[in-house]
This record gives sequence, C-alpha cells and structure tokens, in this order.
Amino acid sequence: EVQLVESGGGLVQAGGSLRLSCAASVSGFTFDDYAIGWFRQAPGKEREGVSCISGSGGSTYYADSVKGRFTISSDNAKNTVYLQMNSLKAEDTAVYYCAAALYGSVPCNIYGMNYWGKGTLVTVSS
Repeated sequence: EVQLVESGGGLVQAGGSLRLSCAASVSGFTFDDYAIGWFRQAPGKEREGVSCISGSGGSTYYADSVKGRFTISSDNAKNTVYLQMNSLKAEDTAVYYCAAALYGSVPCNIYGMNYWGKGTLVTVSS
C-alpha cells in the first residue's frame, strides 16, 4: 500500500515558479517499484497527465504543454518526487495530484495508477 501527500501548491504570479512535492509512505514494496505521475485538473476540465517518472528515475515524460518549463525528479532516499514548475502560466492553474503505479511504465497511464494523493491547488494569476 502507498499513501501519497502532495505539498507546495499556492498562489503565484504568471512567470513565477513553484516546486511541488509528493511524499510517499510505502509498505509491502519499495518506493522504486512505483512509477510516479503528476496529474492536474482545472475547473470544468478532465484530469490530465503532466509528468511521470519511472521507479528508477531513469525515464521521464512531460506533456507538451509543460515541456521545457516543468522538471520532475525523485529522491528515493526520501520517498519523494518533486515537480519544479517554472514560467508558470494562468492555464497551469489546477489541482495537482500525484499518483503511483506499481511496476508502472513511462508515460504514466491515468487509468493504471493504483494510488492517488488528495491534491494541492496551484493558482497562477495573470
């Protein structure tokens, strides 16, 4: 079982930066057995994939909308995945969720994620 807790959301002006954290509590398996994905859901829109990292950290994926602006990384010693978000735009405003898939591949399949956090709100003012 995995419990995921997101943090780091908040209000930022367009062009600014935020770093989201996804801290995992893992039992039964190890943290690097899981692919971790970041997803987001804006008001009135469907949840979409933003970024994903393999358990080893060797493979990453970014949605076209965030490529070049967001960076995903993992610290397996801390069971934590980060999402560094730079050059934020108003359209990045959403609730951001992290999710874990046991033995998952990259890119993360939203329907294949086994565990989800409760989300953290990112608001970008223009």
